Amino acid sequence: MKFKMNAKMMLSVSMIIFGTLGLFTRNIAVSSGELALYRAVLAAILITVYLLIKGQKIDFKAIKKELLLLLLSGMAMGINWILLFEAYKYTTISVATLSYYFAPVIVTIVCPVLFREKLSKIQILCFVMSTVGLILITGIGNVGESGTDLIGILFGLGAATFYATVILLNKFIKNVEGIHRTLLQFLAAILILVPYVMCSSGCTLEKLDKTGWICLLVVGLVHTGITYCMYFSALKELKGQEAAILSYIDPLVAVLISVLILGESMTIVQMIGGVFILGFTLWNEMSAEK
Repeated sequence: MKFKMNAKMMLSVSMIIFGTLGLFTRNIAVSSGELALYRAVLAAILITVYLLIKGQKIDFKAIKKELLLLLLSGMAMGINWILLFEAYKYTTISVATLSYYFAPVIVTIVCPVLFREKLSKIQILCFVMSTVGLILITGIGNVGESGTDLIGILFGLGAATFYATVILLNKFIKNVEGIHRTLLQFLAAILILVPYVMCSSGCTLEKLDKTGWICLLVVGLVHTGITYCMYFSALKELKGQEAAILSYIDPLVAVLISVLILGESMTIVQMIGGVFILGFTLWNEMSAEK
């Protein structure tokens, strides 16, 4: 019981840290592609050191069987990060995050096609109401006043689509688990991000001031490296329903930081839309677990 409480605490802390991601990325003056690349590199280095200290070895025989899936999921993860960081630039952190959390809804709709699963009445209701929530965020309120909010929301939905792709591809990966899988996906993300960055923005680390460097190290080492290790360590000890409930700490923290710390505006209608997305998505996950 004591260890289980520790696992809940670890997952809760992980979600709180994830929720502060947008706050730190705002202070890193590099392109989204560069930021995604540096994040993957720093996290891969840290996780490699962690595995070496723990004496954990990767089963390379198992990797051969699922190498293509690992590469594809890692590439999708890299693109997902780029689109999410772009969303932060064009709209508020709260709206970008809520758009991003449409990913589980996408997974719910695609699963019946890929895995021949039947949608229950609850799942259909949750999909409809989550979509209504998304419409409330995108179609009403302050969206359009600055001319960039809608672009940010579209980037957020694009990120959600690629995050859903990562989730779906992971369902086919059976022989490589947990933190080992994540490390390999980070390495795959680096493979696609290096040529992308070289062909687009190039390396512009010289633009970073002291604050930018600190935020970059925090995003790469803390938000990605350390937090992913904590996340997967805790996940193994918790039931799916418990993990699903705690995972919603992430968007709630992001919204609070956006509104209370950064002073970004959010209309009542958008708040209602956010509640629809998070509430019905959580209900969907809980009903699926049962």
